[in-house]
Amino acid sequence: MRGMKFTTLAITALLASACSQSDNALESSTTGNPVVVDKPLSTGAPAVARINKSGGTKIAVLVNETPITTNDIRRRAAFVKLRRMKGNSRSIAKKELIEEAMKMKEARRIRAVVSDSEVDAAYVRFAKSNKMPVNILTQILNKRGVTKRGFKQYIRAQMSWQRAVGARLRATGGRTTGPAKPNYQSWLPDKDNQGKQEKEYTLQQVVFIVPASKRSSILSKRTAQAKRFRTQMNGCANAKQLATSLTDVTVRDLGRIREHKLPPRWAKDIKTTAAGKVTRVQQTEKGAEMLAVCNQRSVQSTAPVGSEDLFSGNIQKQASALDKAYLEELRKVAVIQER
Repeated sequence: MRGMKFTTLAITALLASACSQSDNALESSTTGNPVVVDKPLSTGAPAVARINKSGGTKIAVLVNETPITTNDIRRRAAFVKLRRMKGNSRSIAKKELIEEAMKMKEARRIRAVVSDSEVDAAYVRFAKSNKMPVNILTQILNKRGVTKRGFKQYIRAQMSWQRAVGARLRATGGRTTGPAKPNYQSWLPDKDNQGKQEKEYTLQQVVFIVPASKRSSILSKRTAQAKRFRTQMNGCANAKQLATSLTDVTVRDLGRIREHKLPPRWAKDIKTTAAGKVTRVQQTEKGAEMLAVCNQRSVQSTAPVGSEDLFSGNIQKQASALDKAYLEELRKVAVIQER
């Protein structure tokens, strides 16, 4: 199954065992008594309102007055193991949570924190992109000790930090476009594409319009006309001039479109058409249509990371220079108290 790439074998076994488990597992202390918490304050490590006095969980670290509890670390350590990251899982977990607390404080300061509805939608999209029902994803996370709540904290921190970094990029004259929120296939930031290249196409659309009421009677004729028109085209140079003498023909400049944003219907034709040439004619809802490729060039990719990369650990390894510098700024002024 394509979506099961925690590692394929591990997730296959996990799904098989998770299907028989209930998805209403409680987040409990080591003594078996629940830890009562307030609603999360939109941080990577939510504030704890009341710590279990029997010793089930304790505040392990305070980051700018945001508490990180032993239960937070336990859940994140389980997530580290699920991602097959090398090293001491508790140490990695603590480091991640400390950094997330700093990032979330900054995200709140600049009003970049994503909403609960965005996090919920991202959780559902992640399940769908991995081809599993949401309740099965929840069962998997609960069974492995990560929990739905712990995973959503991670989602919120990743998405909010991406927005914060994007704001800094814009403020410093860097990239001004990019996904503000995840698409259907992915919710992760696009840091993992640093250094990767994709094509950018400058396109022009030519449509021989066919009214819906006449489609059955004239579509074939209009398609033949479009094909003859195509043979006279010199890329994007003369299409508008040629169209002036024709009826119900539109020529529209579509501008620049990145490879990963090409319409699925046209993607293959565009990719196989050289600059200065025209795609084959297609019959669409508009009529008989073709696209001229005015120009193409290689640019740095802004495509979202695939869902299979979620548990790879590569996001941290390939963080951009700006991301690292931004985080270092926050670290210098952070007040971190380990207990």
